[in-house]
Amino acid sequence: MARSPQNLPDRAPSKRVKALAGLKPFLAPYRGLIIGAGAALTLTAGVSLILPLAVRRVVDNFNTDAAGLLDQYFTVAMVIAAALALGTGLRYYLVTRLGERVVADIRKAMFDRVLGQSPAFFERVLTGEVLSRLTTDTTLILSVIGSSVSVALRNVLMLIGGMVALFWTAPKLTGLVFLIVPVIVVPIVVMGRRLRVLSRDNQDWIAMSSGTAAEALQAAQTVQAYTHEGRTRAAFADVTEKSYASAQARIGTRAQMTVIVIFLVFAGIVGVLWMGARDVRAGAMTPGELVQFVIYAVMVAGAFGALTEIWGELQRAAGATERLVELLETQDPVQDPALPLPLPKPVRGDITFEGVRFAYPARPETSALNGVDLQVRPGETVALVGPSGAGKTTILQLLQRFYDPQAGRILLDGIDLRQMARADFRRAFALVPQDPVIFAASARENIRFGRPEATDAEVEAAARAAAADGFLSALPEGYDTFLGERGVMLSGGQKQRVAIARAILRDAPVLLLDEATSALDAESERAVQAAVETLSQGRTVLVVAHRLATVKRADRIVVFEGGRIVAQGTHDALVAEGGLYARLARLQFTDGQD
Repeated sequence: MARSPQNLPDRAPSKRVKALAGLKPFLAPYRGLIIGAGAALTLTAGVSLILPLAVRRVVDNFNTDAAGLLDQYFTVAMVIAAALALGTGLRYYLVTRLGERVVADIRKAMFDRVLGQSPAFFERVLTGEVLSRLTTDTTLILSVIGSSVSVALRNVLMLIGGMVALFWTAPKLTGLVFLIVPVIVVPIVVMGRRLRVLSRDNQDWIAMSSGTAAEALQAAQTVQAYTHEGRTRAAFADVTEKSYASAQARIGTRAQMTVIVIFLVFAGIVGVLWMGARDVRAGAMTPGELVQFVIYAVMVAGAFGALTEIWGELQRAAGATERLVELLETQDPVQDPALPLPLPKPVRGDITFEGVRFAYPARPETSALNGVDLQVRPGETVALVGPSGAGKTTILQLLQRFYDPQAGRILLDGIDLRQMARADFRRAFALVPQDPVIFAASARENIRFGRPEATDAEVEAAARAAAADGFLSALPEGYDTFLGERGVMLSGGQKQRVAIARAILRDAPVLLLDEATSALDAESERAVQAAVETLSQGRTVLVVAHRLATVKRADRIVVFEGGRIVAQGTHDALVAEGGLYARLARLQFTDGQD
């Protein structure tokens, strides 16, 4: 179903374009480009303001006999035009280069920030919304830095310089112009505020549309399998139409503002010029002065009109900047310590849970773990079993510090995980998740993800150990075959074996298996189980499993129920003891079932 942009993180909306100040850290390293662009901008504005002086001289001396003087005026005009062209080209090059460089830095910073966020972040924000900010919002920023800001500054200079030149040319007429200015500014301020709100709302709906599309496309097969195409199309169409309606309101407001301001500007100028023409007839000013005043007046009016257009762009960019800064300033609840302790070398794999209590951020009222005490000795294989939702996978997530417990602590080789850098202790783990992730790359690169520096021979050896060599070698290009997005060329069991090969290649001291053989057929499961047993030698292994046949040989089986440990021991001991494990075993092993 369609969502509302209200699921985005809370924020205090800015009321002015000053929200663009959030770009300052990204602009600071490129002061040279900014200074160069500013100099080129000032040059073009100054040259433009000089041009009417030459025109005035030409007009006032057009009927004189000094042909040489007239030639000089036209020569100067050509030089001015050349300087204007050169300055404009230089300004375009510098500001466009600056915009591309800054936006590239913003995109990298955003990606770096989001990639390191714990899962709690993605419980609040859709991946599609993040991608929208990475693309749509940064494109707006590029437009502003690479064009709008420099054009706005140039027009501000033209406006100020033109007003000064107007006063110097004809003080009485300029005074009338100043009386008109407040009438023009009021609509800009009032309608500009409304435009900012509409622009921000429009960007939120665009992000929502992107998020809805990404979610549906990632689950396209499920949508089709449940014949949910109609509802999904309707949901996307609803969000898209709301985005369009929001854009229509923004466009309408901006168009109204443009019409009102431009009409007021040019109506005022026509009135002023009418009075100027009367002064020329009365001999109070020369025709050249009136032409000079007209040119300056057109410059001022053009600057006002351009600023009106640019103001809307700046309003939209201010909203986009806020959204980007929100992501960049998002604080991950899981943080590395300022002075992390080093991970002991070599890692023994001694894991301890002491009084751990934990509830997921999205479900704070429901405890996933409730006072768990668990000791896993180095080199021990421990299986975690129990009904769905009992807390088994939560143990693995906390061990990798994707979340922090609300109470208790988790130790690796006697050191609290919160006292170490996450990147350090995570290198000690090799994970095979229940839903294996296959990247849009070759089979070889997917396995090598476990250890990027591994050789081709090591990759293929890991695949053989995971019983994956047979089907990978049979692919059209063998290990170099592109597996498609999310590994669409592979079956569920094949994906899982690739993920196991990845973990084998990582060769980490602690192996985490989350339903690692759940999608395998019986023959493949036996082959992989043998590989896992070989891999487990000398390693600490935590196995989460529903299928008890896969954990019968574990050194110890820990039974979870309702977030608590209710029993632990060997398979035979737990069966003899009765209770939850014995009941699960009867259900799975009766009549030869696995």
